[in-house]
Amino acid sequence: MQYDIKIYGIVQGVGFRPFVSRLASRLALTGTVCNRGSYVEIKAVGSEAVLAEFLRRLKDEAPPRAVIISLTVEKSPAASPFADFAIVESAPDEGAVFVSPDIATCETCRRELFDAKNRRYLHPFINCTDCGPRLTIMEAMPYDRERTVMKHFPLCDECRAEYENPGSRRYDAQPVCCHVCGPELYLLGEDTKGQAALRKTKELLAQGGIVAIKGIGGFHLCCDATNEIAVQRLRRLKTRPVKPLAVMLPDMAAAERECYVTATAAKLLTGSIRPIVLLRRRPESTLADAVAPGCPNVGMMLPYAPIHYLLFATLNGRPMPQALIMTSGNNADAPICHTDAEALESLLPLCDVILSHNRPIRLRADDSVVDLLADQPYIIRRSRGYAPLPMALTATLRGEVLAVGGELKNNFCLARDNLFYLSPYIGDMGDLRGLLALKDSTTLLASLLHIKPQAVACDLHPRYHTRQVAEAMGLPVKYVQHHHAHILSCMAENDCLEPVIGVAFDGVGYGEDGSVWGGEILQVTLGAYKRLASIEPFPQIGGDKAAREGWRIAMGILAKQSAAELALKLNICAPEELNLLRLPSIASTSAGRLFDGVSALLGIRRASTYEGEAAIFLEYAAKAHRESATAQDRLTAAKIRAAYQELPRSAALPGEIPHLPTNSLAMFLAQQYLGDHDAKLLAYLFHQLLAAEILNVCEKIRLTTGLNTVALSGGVFQNKLLTELAREELAQANFRVLIHRLIPPNDGGLALGQALPAMSSPTGGLR
Repeated sequence: MQYDIKIYGIVQGVGFRPFVSRLASRLALTGTVCNRGSYVEIKAVGSEAVLAEFLRRLKDEAPPRAVIISLTVEKSPAASPFADFAIVESAPDEGAVFVSPDIATCETCRRELFDAKNRRYLHPFINCTDCGPRLTIMEAMPYDRERTVMKHFPLCDECRAEYENPGSRRYDAQPVCCHVCGPELYLLGEDTKGQAALRKTKELLAQGGIVAIKGIGGFHLCCDATNEIAVQRLRRLKTRPVKPLAVMLPDMAAAERECYVTATAAKLLTGSIRPIVLLRRRPESTLADAVAPGCPNVGMMLPYAPIHYLLFATLNGRPMPQALIMTSGNNADAPICHTDAEALESLLPLCDVILSHNRPIRLRADDSVVDLLADQPYIIRRSRGYAPLPMALTATLRGEVLAVGGELKNNFCLARDNLFYLSPYIGDMGDLRGLLALKDSTTLLASLLHIKPQAVACDLHPRYHTRQVAEAMGLPVKYVQHHHAHILSCMAENDCLEPVIGVAFDGVGYGEDGSVWGGEILQVTLGAYKRLASIEPFPQIGGDKAAREGWRIAMGILAKQSAAELALKLNICAPEELNLLRLPSIASTSAGRLFDGVSALLGIRRASTYEGEAAIFLEYAAKAHRESATAQDRLTAAKIRAAYQELPRSAALPGEIPHLPTNSLAMFLAQQYLGDHDAKLLAYLFHQLLAAEILNVCEKIRLTTGLNTVALSGGVFQNKLLTELAREELAQANFRVLIHRLIPPNDGGLALGQALPAMSSPTGGLR
């Protein structure tokens, strides 16, 4: 009997074909296995009973990094004579393609790395079928060595023997190499290579220097995270005054010494993805204060590439720093550098030496960032290790679409039918380097996934660079309103395409009336939306400057409430700055700017040095109150809440949509602050009362529309406290609540939401 089997899923680049070959040989089956681009094809000949056992074990014993999405079998009398079972030459075929993300170094390779008797001892590029680079080295599918950048490194005899031996851990492992035939480390601008280059890099780190290091998806800037002077110097050079810096630790023991690590966090830190995980810092932490000034959390990760393990290893018997800054190697707002030319241009002024290597990075991939919400993953940046795993919807959709994503935190989405592939993180598009990276990456990933877009989706904003990129592609363009896309992204992640109430809170989005939107309550379907409510508009004084200067928002809110004179009492501005109120301003409903304004009103942050800083510290203050609140604090909070509920509420004017009374709320809290109430308590009440206002408007909408599902999306919902409080309020009122988990709530998830209406429109190829 012959079984012709097709297996779809993450079955390329994870040792699947070697696994199939070994399993078939153990069961004495004959036949072949090959990659067909969109699936793995198996032809197996044997008895019916053994073939049935083969099928069962294919599913139950698959490699740990494999994901079988579907499996089909065609049975026929044995027609093809096979002498044995072999891996045969791959041949591409049409259909859905699943590309493996990059995989962290496995434990077996880590042990070999430090085994002096192993021929790959201290080899910076050690890997096997269970680990190593995948997406970042691919040039085409199917996934074979000749279609990766490893084609530039011909195998030596010993590596080839392993590569061709079914009993080897490196059987058909495409990145396999060794000291003889693999890539080589070197210092840019110097004639220093191999172990000598590594030694000099480590010496500089031990002496407090700064180095740029090329890894799997790009360059990092690195220094001793326990050395205050080194970290402060890196901040000055990178012009990054206070934004937290990611830290790499050698192992779990070190992570637990520095931070509180939950079971979920431990799985993320030690798994195959190894993202940056946001963890609460211990009071006794040895990390420099400059790692995350004033911030209770630190972004932690463990080594995921051989070079990382080597950095922590002792140097000539002397211990190395056991905590290293590993921040993205880039200038502000630019993509992570991934070539020597980019590193020389952008990173050389920021460091003492650049450690590079000659294995090209074909598709850059910055580190993923994961927070924990109720001790479950809550992705903030989806990139290395996650991309380009697709989101699969159960709805029947047809077509091939490219969505170019947002202007900030950009990534893009390629979609075919019901599969939506989000790219690795690219960055902000205000920089020409970001636009070039977007264009290059869309071309490469579309080729890898065998997707030929029939339409392109983009943001509605007329001045966004991403829109210009989309319009230059010569394809039909679908313009998707920013907040509609946010809610669709949340719906798609939850595989829910029925109409919902969408609460879209973010920094800025272009409204169809030409104003600045950002705190919107929408009725959303797949192809349309209706704006049902918003937060109260306020004057955004200074336009784009207000995004960094929250005191301008505070002044606008006070002016809207006819209380501008309070700005001086609250120390929000100097007397001469009151004149700004006479200047023209734009009307805004930005929830992100509202948080900045409240932060200024409560004396927490007058301005921000990075996006969202004022809002982030407002959340920190609120959480600090919640964690330390006394019985007296709770009694005081109850009295303030009761006083707020007594405030008069104005009805919407004819022709206006209803507004959440957020200006009144901010004004009320400012008055309480002037009355000597604690800023942290008031910060918590702001979150709590805003969540209650969200519930109030959703209940009114439910009465008129019958909708009972609420989706929460937008960058403001990176604020876990607001997300938790809003979800609790809504759930207690018997709403079904959709939140993000594996897709960022910020603009990093926008492309997924853009792709959906393009797919379902005539230009996207109707179902």
